[in-house]
Amino acid sequence: MTARPEIYRFHNGEKALLPFGAAEYETRLRALRARMEELGVEVAVLTSMHNIAYYSGFLYCAFGRPYGLVVTADADVTISAGIDAGQPWRRCHGDNITYTDWQRDNYWRAILSVSGEGRAIGYETDHLTLLQKSKLDSFLKPSKAVDIAPTTMVQRMHKSRAERDLIRRCCKVADVGGYAIRDAVKVGAREIDVAMAGRDAMELEIARAFPDAEYRDTWVWFQSGINTDGAHNPVTARQLGRGDILSLNTFPMISGYYVALERTMFVGEVDAASLKIWEANVAAHEYGMSLLRPDASCAEITHQINDFLAERDLLQYRTFGYGHSFGVLSHYYGREAGLELREDVDTVLEPGMVISMEPMLTLAAGQPGAGGYREHDVLIITEDGSEDITGYPYGPEFNVVG
Repeated sequence: MTARPEIYRFHNGEKALLPFGAAEYETRLRALRARMEELGVEVAVLTSMHNIAYYSGFLYCAFGRPYGLVVTADADVTISAGIDAGQPWRRCHGDNITYTDWQRDNYWRAILSVSGEGRAIGYETDHLTLLQKSKLDSFLKPSKAVDIAPTTMVQRMHKSRAERDLIRRCCKVADVGGYAIRDAVKVGAREIDVAMAGRDAMELEIARAFPDAEYRDTWVWFQSGINTDGAHNPVTARQLGRGDILSLNTFPMISGYYVALERTMFVGEVDAASLKIWEANVAAHEYGMSLLRPDASCAEITHQINDFLAERDLLQYRTFGYGHSFGVLSHYYGREAGLELREDVDTVLEPGMVISMEPMLTLAAGQPGAGGYREHDVLIITEDGSEDITGYPYGPEFNVVG
C-alpha cells in the first residue's frame, strides 16, 4: 500500500485572481513582519478567518477543522484541510500546505514543518482555544508565546487605498439591495419574501461587478413590528401590516469584506408618536456623522451623542454603541474592537479608517412609538473630515412605502 501522508502540497491549477494584487498582500506582510520584530516574534501562527483572509486572501470554511497561516521572515504559508483540495492554493497569495485526516493533529505537524521547534511564536489569544493552545505548546515547543491579536487588529483598522476602493464598491451593492427591498414592501408580504428580494438583487449585482470573486455569505435581515427591537434579530415569516415599523438591513459580502446599509421604514403611514422618535434618531444620526473627523476619539464622540439624546430625554432607549470599523468582517468572524464608538474606547480617528454611524433607539411594545429605529451609514475618515459612501436615502420622506 502507498503510505498515507501527514501533509503534502496540492497546487492544483493556476492561482486565481484575488480581491487585491500581489503588491497589496506583500505590503501587509511587510508591515506584519515589522510588528513581529518589535514584539520579538519569529513566527506568526494565525488561525482566525479575518487575519488569514487579510494577509493571504484565503477565506476558509472550517466545518470543524482548523486552518492557519504561518508567517516567518521569508515565508507565508496557508495551512488547509485535505477536504478543500486545491482551492486554498488557488485562492491564497503565498504557499499552501494541505494536511490529511489519516491521523489526529496533522494540522500541527503541517504548521511545525514551516515554523520549526523552539521559536518565539506569535498567536491570537482571542481566537485559539485552550485545547489548541496546548497543542501549539506541545508541537512547536515555543521559546516564548506572544499575543499578536492586538497589533494585527491595529494594522487592519487602517485601510489601504485598495481596501477603501473595494469598500466603496461594496456600499454600492448594499444600496442595490436597499432599493430592491423598498420595491418589495407591501401589506401582506412576509419578512422572508422581502429579505429574499434584497439578497437576490445583491448577489446578482456582485456577480456582475465582481466576475472573478467567490460568492458566499451575502444576507439580509429584514424585520417588522416587534421584531425590530433588536438589531440582529433573524428574519421570520411575519406578514407586514399597514403602519408597521420596518428595519431594512442589507449585508453584501465580497471576498471577506463586509458593509451594511440599515434604515428605518414604515408601511404606508407613520403615526405621530413614531414619527417623533424616528426624526430624533435621524437627527442623532446626522449629528453623529458630523462628529466623525480625524483627531476625535471614539469615547468623545460617544459622549457627545449621548448628550444629544439625553437633552431630548431619549438616551434611555439607546441599546448599544454608535458605530464600528469595517473591513474583513462578518457576523461570524472578525471584529476590530479597538475602533468602536463606545464610552470605553479611546482610539483617536485617523485618515483611512472606515467606520459606521448607526444610532438605534428601541421602545418596548405598548409604548407610543414602540419599535426599533436605526439608521446606518459607512464613512471613510479623510484628512479634514469624513466621506459618506452610503447612497440610499434615510428618513421619513423616502422610507414610508408600500
